[in-house]
Amino acid sequence: MERYILVDHTADMMVKAFGSTLEECFGNAAYALFDQTVDLSNIGTSESIEVRVSGIDDEDRLYSFLSEMLFIEDADNLILKEFDVRFEGDNVLCTAKGETLDRSKHRLRSEVKAVTYHMMDIDRDGPSVTVLFDV
Repeated sequence: MERYILVDHTADMMVKAFGSTLEECFGNAAYALFDQTVDLSNIGTSESIEVRVSGIDDEDRLYSFLSEMLFIEDADNLILKEFDVRFEGDNVLCTAKGETLDRSKHRLRSEVKAVTYHMMDIDRDGPSVTVLFDV
């Protein structure tokens, strides 16, 4: 099964992430975020971090989670590719693995500037999540 697909959109980048659970969809949306930034095929998993965010509903939790992933990439120069996401009440907990960006070794793709609420869709029955990234 595909982790995610790109959905045609005029100026920004829209992805629809899939999974067998909503938690897996969140993880695959994070994977899509990093995969659109850097070619993940030669990213290792030597570094591991724990992330905890909260939100008032599914959309708020997804926005907070992906925004935190983007912050980690920008602030720590860390490129993540494995995501173990679990929900605990209003919290999203994630153990993520990846490695520090090495511009001489890793191939950059595009820069994601922000995660947006615009056109965000969460399908708990699918399950899938659709999110628009500002590039």
